[in-house]
Amino acid sequence: MKINPNGFREYDARWLFQKDIDIDGINDLGKGLGSQVIKHTKKKNPRIIVGHDYRSYSEKIKQALIEGLTSTGCYVEDVGLSLSPMVYYAQFNLKSDAIAMVTASHNENGWTGVKMGIKKGLTHAPDEMLELKNLTLNKQFVVGNGEVKKIENFKKIYINDLIKKNKVSKKIKAVVACGNGTAGIFAPQILKGIGCEVIELDCNLDWTFPKYNPNPEDLNMLHAIAKVVKENNADIGFGFDGDGDRCGVIDNEGNEIFSDKIGLLIARNLSDKYKNSKFIVDVKSTGLYSRDKVLQENKCKTIYWKTGHSHIKRKVHLENALAGFEKSGHFFFNKPLGYGYDDGINSAIQICHLIDIKDKKISEIIKELPKTFQSPTMAPFCRDENKYQVVDQIVEKIKEIKSNKIKIDDQNISEILTINGIRFTLEDGSWGLIRASSNKPSLVIVVESSSSEKRKKNIFDFIDNLLKKTNKIGAYDQKI
Repeated sequence: MKINPNGFREYDARWLFQKDIDIDGINDLGKGLGSQVIKHTKKKNPRIIVGHDYRSYSEKIKQALIEGLTSTGCYVEDVGLSLSPMVYYAQFNLKSDAIAMVTASHNENGWTGVKMGIKKGLTHAPDEMLELKNLTLNKQFVVGNGEVKKIENFKKIYINDLIKKNKVSKKIKAVVACGNGTAGIFAPQILKGIGCEVIELDCNLDWTFPKYNPNPEDLNMLHAIAKVVKENNADIGFGFDGDGDRCGVIDNEGNEIFSDKIGLLIARNLSDKYKNSKFIVDVKSTGLYSRDKVLQENKCKTIYWKTGHSHIKRKVHLENALAGFEKSGHFFFNKPLGYGYDDGINSAIQICHLIDIKDKKISEIIKELPKTFQSPTMAPFCRDENKYQVVDQIVEKIKEIKSNKIKIDDQNISEILTINGIRFTLEDGSWGLIRASSNKPSLVIVVESSSSEKRKKNIFDFIDNLLKKTNKIGAYDQKI
């Protein structure tokens, strides 16, 4: 039995299949999760919804997970090939006690993992992941007799739920890109169903991901969408990740719009109707939220919080916020707009509503925001066993720079936020972020300048030089 303890991450579990976990390890993970669900629900036979993505090995992994779950007494309801948000929705629709989605999301081929949750609309947080890790590695398993039931055609129920309440009046021409991932059998049908004219890009399922990983933060994917948008004179381009809980956006001119700015546009739009609302954004998000005039006029409050779908979901729930937005493309709509979980296709639908209501091109709508100069999310390699220690060193160094009033590109540091790594803000509102990745052996670097491309580059160079001095950093996945 093989199971690398590092695979238990902050809010889900991910491993390289065979190298870091084998089938017996997956089976034990199922036993651990089943035991945990029984402990928390205090039920002998809790009901768990299980689904899987379209990787070549995902169904085999799901079967091993199910065997582990049923050995503890859990009653498993298998909804088959799924998106993560479809499994989240199934928990509400079928009134189950917990969910487990077999997916490694946008990670490269060879990775596998599980997203899981007990409380409806929420997924495991760090304390629950630690509990699951301990139960699994120490083999503290409940023994029982469970059952498996296949839920046929649940995909249709999920698709119809999104279509029936989201019709648009304007004929929006949308490029829908799925990177050959699971969203390909969902997104085109749903967006056509609400009234869009859809141009499909890499929507056929191919688990080899022949062009690029289905990842809406990947520049290769975004460039491919931009090309097709321009060739077809489309109104918008959408890119979905491997398990369909994130959405990237290209405007009608072929320019990428970072999801945090799309979130701000949606928040502005919602704030007119829902005054005094709270919005939660992750620490990778634009600084514009904190000083946005429209949100301030509507007496809305923005809280910056830890990156990660589980963290933002929970914060939205705890604060009773109207919505939450992550720069990576996870959007969360709370009641009355949704159930609080992240759904990339629902996010695309909300953007279609924005275009429909405003009756303007998305490129015109985005120009209503002040201009900033943003980097993509950059990930330099850093071993799992080193990455948190490296971030701690950088936090102390930047605190020292602030206290000694050492300037970065002729600017003092005006504010430091250490809720998740460190985000330092300069006097003009420009900022930089260094944090440890929650699901890969890497760091996460993001920078934004409110004044110039030059300042953006200078902030990045400042961060890069600090990291080089640690001698613990490898190659970046992409750089500015």
